[in-house]
Amino acid sequence: MGSVTGALLRLLLLLWTQSWDRAEAGNSYDCDDPLASALPPASFSSSSELSGSHGPGFARLNRRDGAGGWSPLVSNKYQWLQIDLGERMEVTSVATQGGYGSSNWVTSYLLMFSDSGRNWKQYRQEDSVWGFSGNANADSVVYSRLQPSVKARFLRFLPLEWNPKGRIGMRIEVFGCAYRSEVVDLDGKSSLHYRFNQKSLSPMKDTISLKFKTMQSAGVLLHRAGPGGDSITLELRGGRLFLLINAGEAKLPSTHSPTNLTLGSLLDDQHWHSVLIQRRGKQVNFTVDEHKSRFHAQGDLSYLDLDYEISFGGIPAPAKSVSFLHKNFHGCLENLYYNDMDIIDLAKQQDPQIIIMGNVSFICSQPQSVPVTFLSSRSFLTLPASSREEGVSASFQFRTWNAAGLLLFSELQVVSGSLLLLLSDGKLKLNLHQPGKLPSDIIAGAGLNDGQWHSVSVSAKRNHLSVVVDGLVTPASPSLGPEQIYSAGTYYFGGCPDKSFGSRCRSPLAGFQGCMRLISINDREVDLIAVQQGSLGNFSDLQIDSCGISDRCLPNYCEHGGKCSQSWGAFHCDCTDTGYTGATCHSSIYEQSCEAYKHRGNTSGFYYIDADGSGPLRPFLLYCNMTETTWSIVQHNGSDLTRVRSAHPEQPHAGVFRYPASAEQLQATIRQAEHCQQELAYYCKKSRLVDQQDGSPLSWWIGRTNETQTYWGGSVPELQKCTCGLEGTCIDAHYHCNCDADRNEWTNDTGFLSYKEHLPVTKIVITDTGRPHSEAAYKLGPLLCRGDTSFWNSASFNTEASYLHFPTFQGEISADVSFFFKTTALSGVFLENLGITDFIRIELRSPTTVTFSFDVGNGPFEISVQSPTRFNDNQWHHVRVGRNMKEASLEVDQLLPKTQPAPADGHALLQLNSQLFVGGTATRQRGFLGCIRSLQLNGMTLDLEERAKVTPGVQPGCPGHCGSYGKLCRHGGKCREKPSGFFCDCSASAYTGPFCSNEISAYFGTGSSVIYNFQENYSLSKNSSSHAASFHGDMKLSREMIEVSFRTTRSPSLLLYMSSFYKEYLSIIIARNGSLQIRYKLNKYQEPDIVNFDLKNMADGQLHHIKLNREEDMLFVEIDESTRRGVHLSSGTEFSAVKSLVLGRILEHSGVDQDTALAAAQGFTGCLSAVRFGHVAPLKAALHPSHPAPVTITGHVTESSCVAQAGTDATSRERTHSFTDHSGTLDDREPLTNAIKSDSAVIGGLIAVVIFILLCITAVAIRIYQQKRLYKRNETKRSENVDSAQAVLKSELNIQNTVNENQKEYFF
Repeated sequence: MGSVTGALLRLLLLLWTQSWDRAEAGNSYDCDDPLASALPPASFSSSSELSGSHGPGFARLNRRDGAGGWSPLVSNKYQWLQIDLGERMEVTSVATQGGYGSSNWVTSYLLMFSDSGRNWKQYRQEDSVWGFSGNANADSVVYSRLQPSVKARFLRFLPLEWNPKGRIGMRIEVFGCAYRSEVVDLDGKSSLHYRFNQKSLSPMKDTISLKFKTMQSAGVLLHRAGPGGDSITLELRGGRLFLLINAGEAKLPSTHSPTNLTLGSLLDDQHWHSVLIQRRGKQVNFTVDEHKSRFHAQGDLSYLDLDYEISFGGIPAPAKSVSFLHKNFHGCLENLYYNDMDIIDLAKQQDPQIIIMGNVSFICSQPQSVPVTFLSSRSFLTLPASSREEGVSASFQFRTWNAAGLLLFSELQVVSGSLLLLLSDGKLKLNLHQPGKLPSDIIAGAGLNDGQWHSVSVSAKRNHLSVVVDGLVTPASPSLGPEQIYSAGTYYFGGCPDKSFGSRCRSPLAGFQGCMRLISINDREVDLIAVQQGSLGNFSDLQIDSCGISDRCLPNYCEHGGKCSQSWGAFHCDCTDTGYTGATCHSSIYEQSCEAYKHRGNTSGFYYIDADGSGPLRPFLLYCNMTETTWSIVQHNGSDLTRVRSAHPEQPHAGVFRYPASAEQLQATIRQAEHCQQELAYYCKKSRLVDQQDGSPLSWWIGRTNETQTYWGGSVPELQKCTCGLEGTCIDAHYHCNCDADRNEWTNDTGFLSYKEHLPVTKIVITDTGRPHSEAAYKLGPLLCRGDTSFWNSASFNTEASYLHFPTFQGEISADVSFFFKTTALSGVFLENLGITDFIRIELRSPTTVTFSFDVGNGPFEISVQSPTRFNDNQWHHVRVGRNMKEASLEVDQLLPKTQPAPADGHALLQLNSQLFVGGTATRQRGFLGCIRSLQLNGMTLDLEERAKVTPGVQPGCPGHCGSYGKLCRHGGKCREKPSGFFCDCSASAYTGPFCSNEISAYFGTGSSVIYNFQENYSLSKNSSSHAASFHGDMKLSREMIEVSFRTTRSPSLLLYMSSFYKEYLSIIIARNGSLQIRYKLNKYQEPDIVNFDLKNMADGQLHHIKLNREEDMLFVEIDESTRRGVHLSSGTEFSAVKSLVLGRILEHSGVDQDTALAAAQGFTGCLSAVRFGHVAPLKAALHPSHPAPVTITGHVTESSCVAQAGTDATSRERTHSFTDHSGTLDDREPLTNAIKSDSAVIGGLIAVVIFILLCITAVAIRIYQQKRLYKRNETKRSENVDSAQAVLKSELNIQNTVNENQKEYFF
């Protein structure tokens, strides 16, 4: 019977919770009765009335009596119309009209509400809009729905704008229904304790709902604890609610702290706030007003060991499981329910389950506090005081977000001085200025612009100055001198009037923006209601009897972990260290793929990738291998070969692989790639993959989807085979995998896994190594992904009436759109999405203008970027549009971005409902002609190509990428089109790499050379078809272009020598004195032309660049891109029968001048780079031959780098060789006579050590080479026989041991 009752209670609880959820979501019941029409005239009141017939009693909707509505005496923003509903009611909508038959109506207004007729609160709609739209004429009715509804007794309408040709005029109605509630008033020392039946409670669930209001910023609302340290506490701290759930010390991992959820702000405003807490197992839903937080708690929250008692309003003593100081709650609670039990009703009925501690009242008291809001920096409040009052004394409370502003100014009599109280940098600064004396300053407090109430008391009496902030007296009180201080009779709070008022109030800072209350002058509290009625003091731009402060960081619109700060009128986001930028930290600073980095001209290296752009996923680091095909490489923690023994089904071996990215990040990267793969090598000896008797797997792996996979490398999921099974090369034809042959010899099943949905591998499980002589080993390679499906995804729009349509763009709060376009059209719409009134549109307005138009309810706005050049040049241009709560922005290419700030209190939600049109509009007019590529909305790519396949007038893809990206191909590389993208053809360049930007450099040792033979024999060259034969023997060269870069410390040196069969030659040498000389002999019967550059020593170990360009007898030379010279050659105009080009030493150097012969005998020792003669690159042909080339290498020539680039990463520096590493031994250099004479013994010892080290390194290198050679030979034959597979494993293990030993040897 008990179990049936418990089940019934749980069912009722579930139904009640669901009904509560529906009630929280919106009013599903009928609550639209007119509430004002039946009220007596006395229930209507106003700030003033124009006449007796314009009084507030005539302000009922559709009434024509009196003057046909309410109108105030003066039409200004300080007027109001108020309704007393008699008791608290739920108000769901309001309606307004103008004055009957008049030109008096209100076009916009504010709505205020209150329970007591004091301390009014301004109603704010869901999208943070404060104002309501009013009327456009006198008689039409405008209805405004209140979402959420208001529970209040008093409503007040404040006109903001009205018909400029008339006056303020209003008739109103409010709609709603009765509101019933149970209320309890706690005085800060009292509380309620509820003890419940344990059978009626499920430890898996808790549901608590209540409303509260208070003027105190701290206090415990509820607490429930258990004997083991488990507890749930809801506490108000600093005007915010904290929900603390502690699952007990034993149940929480050491790295986790108790669950702490924080919601709400400024909750100490003496207005009602609703709270809902739902706990179901580990899932916690926490709601405060309209703000919600869902949290999956750490620790074991599926069962909390709690006592069957809960306290409301405080924590009983002795407090259980409470490690923090706490105050009891002081204020009112309403409709307090705990798991469907009405706690306040039980307390009123004196139910024995309720224990009342202290003084409790069931009527909510209404503390009378009149706050005043300083709305702008021009606001001020002037209050009189008795003149000749002895001293200056004032006190008040304030709250603000602004760090600076004037709080108080007072003139002094007799001494003609002044007293200023300023808020500066969040601190109070009290300044007393007296003529002829140094100013007296006191600094007090800190962080006072935190939005909390702070109390201030200032006193200057009898040569003593003091200030008290939040009860703390400033210790230093400077002496004021013997003079007595007298007030001049006027106090200025918050700011100074305009000079036209004749005031002597002055302030170095702007006016105060915030709230004040409890203002006292000379220990007498000021009646602010009298100020509002005009009978006391003066003011400007104030809102009296209301604190209009709001927390603009709640909700926090700063994305991706950006830190929110605020002032009175705006919020700001600090995006430092987030990886994102923009006004709300929305836009990623990183690219979405390696492909995108490549086409910005980046080379291979580590890069941060943000796969979903501005989406929620964080960026992560991976390696981009920039080749013709771009590869993304993601490593993991298990790249070494792992051996497995003694594993069986009851105790399996599980290898877990962890990646530097989350599963969601990896999924986004894989989904975006064209292809992904991961090599899985599985070695086995008597270790099967499948049990052949029942077909059950004995080893398997798990991928990203957490599903068990039993296919292996090289296969696909459907076949459940290995590579050898697909190729028919298994060692036993009866099985689909080598390992299933179950042989007592090593074999393997190795291959690439390439099914994207299952990658990457996260776990491998092995269960069949428990038998005698059974063993397995495995090795998992990195995740490799190539390409980017989104970067080149494009569509061509062929007619103005064609477009692609997609689902509605969801970008209510924050949105970004980016794409590439190219066109020859004059104009056209790229993208459009419409709502009822809202819309967004991006278009090419003219050949030089791109425009972003939008409307979020504040009227249409436009942002345009204009270019000095035309956009319709058939080149790719990049557009990025953003809109958020703070601003809208437009960027095009590298032009200056344009922004449009959002209104501070306007509509902010972008509400669209039509289809998204791409390349056109809903009206089929002003369509775009051209190509759109890589269209992304909030980081998600739209598949233009797939939609274009089924859309008339639109074609998938868009050719012609070289027109825009061809400039990336450098150093003579040629851009070639691909179906998706392009590549750089470097065959005619002296460089290599994806953009022909990687230099080909070589270190030349002493006596070494590279000879490129254009023709071995003059007579044989005529029929040659080789690449070199383009320089035909009969052809006479009247022009050539030569480039070479070098780095050396030797002189003389021969950089380049070109010879002909007619004993004509060109030589580029460094003379003995270090000068650069170019010698042209174009006629064997004449002396060579000598061009000498003796500007500086070119053998200085620095990198130098030389470029020669000859046009017949004119030679143009450029050195280091700075020195340029044109020279006229007298030896001839043509180079006949080119024979060869030599870099380095020349053995046969007869027939050349003496200096060239001397340099040729020495050759070149150093680094040569990027050598090009026309379309011939001799170093590239020697070091990177793509086909047989007539190149001869003599001596020590090794590939190296001539450039040690500054700012490169560690990997690049490791790959970059310093020139000084190849400078030769000491005896190769210029003799250092004194050093050799004095240190010959030391040098001899050093040479011996160097030789010994070189011998050791050579031995180690030979050993590694032998192991690698053995591994490669065995790897190619691993599937041919069992012995080869065994050798593979041994080689793998030996290589690992060798590497470890080598590390020790190198260290030694």
